[in-house]
Amino acid sequence: MIDTATLVRRWRRERGLSQSRLAELIGTGQAAISRIENGKDVPTLPLLARIAEALGCTVRVSFESVGG
Repeated sequence: MIDTATLVRRWRRERGLSQSRLAELIGTGQAAISRIENGKDVPTLPLLARIAEALGCTVRVSFESVGG
């Protein structure tokens, strides 16, 4: 499974956005985007929703069984 940090970085780059531009679009600072993309911060669901909207994608949360 790909982690959130990798997905945010990948989608941002695919859309040709800098960290600064993404931060502007969602109302936060570039440093916050950097921390998310480097796995140092785990974004809240509301922040993930703003990131997803800016990147033209959606957030889906699911629970899956890990055992028998």
